[in-house]
Amino acid sequence: MLNYIDLWSESDGKRPSNPALWWVSGKGEEVRWSFEELAFLSKKSANVLSKACNLQKGDRIIILLPRVPEWWLISVGCIRAGVTFIPATTLLTAKDISYRLQKSRAKCIVTNDALAPLIDSLASDCQFLKTRMLVSKGSSREGWLNFHDLLKAAGDDHQPVKTRSEDPMIIYFTSGTTGYPKMVEHSCSSLGIGLAKLDTASDLMWGFSDTGWIKFAFSNFYPTWMLGACVFQHGMLCVCFSLLDSFQSIQVTIFCGTPTIFRMLRAARHTSFKSLRRCLSGGEPTNLEVIEQWKAHTGIVIREGYGQTETTILCSTPKDMKVKPGFIGPSSHPFDVQIIDEHCNHLPPGEEGDIAVKIKPKRPLGLFSGYLDDPEKTASTEHGYIRFVARADDVILSAGYRIGPYEVEHALMEHPAVAESAVVSSPDPVRGEVVKAFIILSPAYESREKDQLICELQDHVKKTTAPYKYPRKIEFVQDLPKTISGKIQRKQLRKKEWEKA
Repeated sequence: MLNYIDLWSESDGKRPSNPALWWVSGKGEEVRWSFEELAFLSKKSANVLSKACNLQKGDRIIILLPRVPEWWLISVGCIRAGVTFIPATTLLTAKDISYRLQKSRAKCIVTNDALAPLIDSLASDCQFLKTRMLVSKGSSREGWLNFHDLLKAAGDDHQPVKTRSEDPMIIYFTSGTTGYPKMVEHSCSSLGIGLAKLDTASDLMWGFSDTGWIKFAFSNFYPTWMLGACVFQHGMLCVCFSLLDSFQSIQVTIFCGTPTIFRMLRAARHTSFKSLRRCLSGGEPTNLEVIEQWKAHTGIVIREGYGQTETTILCSTPKDMKVKPGFIGPSSHPFDVQIIDEHCNHLPPGEEGDIAVKIKPKRPLGLFSGYLDDPEKTASTEHGYIRFVARADDVILSAGYRIGPYEVEHALMEHPAVAESAVVSSPDPVRGEVVKAFIILSPAYESREKDQLICELQDHVKKTTAPYKYPRKIEFVQDLPKTISGKIQRKQLRKKEWEKA
């Protein structure tokens, strides 16, 4: 991607005049960087990382920042310096951050004033962490480097570190169904050149997502800048009137969000979306009602895309193809996507099964390198096909967030009221689906007032793991369905829950 950024920075009027990055805070702050400024500042950022932070090729850094301009500077600086970066959501708890620091062996972490105290509280337990860097204007903190001070003093003379296509570039922690999050590694080619491009360089792309998810890179990083188009971002964390006003004042042409975002936006019936030409959705299934209502309001059909943290976009409906309501679309180039049964047999059209990607005899671009420190799990995905299961697995997709049941169950089990628990998805009209916990109470808590206990358990989970994972629904039960070997059958619980809807 660096070749594209540097190419556009030297284009001398050969591309539209819109900026590379256009960011507004909602509080009057605004940043507009041209590609020339982006190239200049990211070279300085690379020098900060390699000199002040003493990071070498292959070292790892966790970027724990919200949607702020510095996120892009540090990420591009990492690519220039050959440093592997690990984006993380700011919703993580101390326990989540500590796990990621120790599992990844990251040598550096960068965050803001709000989260710095949290890092200080756990840094002594993270033996690999050598450097802490603060993104803060006008403030300092003992034991921390200040990114803005270092950036101002850094030189802009930097030659990108030479990398090969298979070298690591970025790592995401992805929610699992049977354990803690796994490290998914992408190479310089899998995300760098494995994503489809947009329409034209005159487009202004707004991808509404959290910086910690791969969806953010899909819409706000690689494909947009590879084409020379503009990335627009709003610093606000939620859909509000400031965000709605941006559609009128910024003239966004392409918007990408989860179905939950479209459900919220459609309620703003007096907001103008006249500049929009295309709308893209992913992260969870989009129901027909949302698609129809959005088209009635804007005249635009939402085009869905499907991918995973381990992949780029596997299936979608291209701009030159008619949208078929209820269907995502055909497989995206260069993937050979098939629907298979549990024995890896191809299924005929109309049959439900698992989504599989053929990787032999030639592995396509756009797939992850593997699960780091988990060769057994990696090997299980490479037996001819990689299987990416939608609702057939236990991962919950709520408002675009991927939530693994294991982490929620583990958090619940730390509360003395919980003797046993099972966590599954439950249908929700706004978020698509939410986390529901079936709980067997410990004898000492069976007589407790249930509504009060539900609130207590929800608050406990919010404090124990990332708040977005807490169970919005809780049902107390006497027993849980299990196999002969004693394994809880989440699938059976989930099926009953969805049949009720």
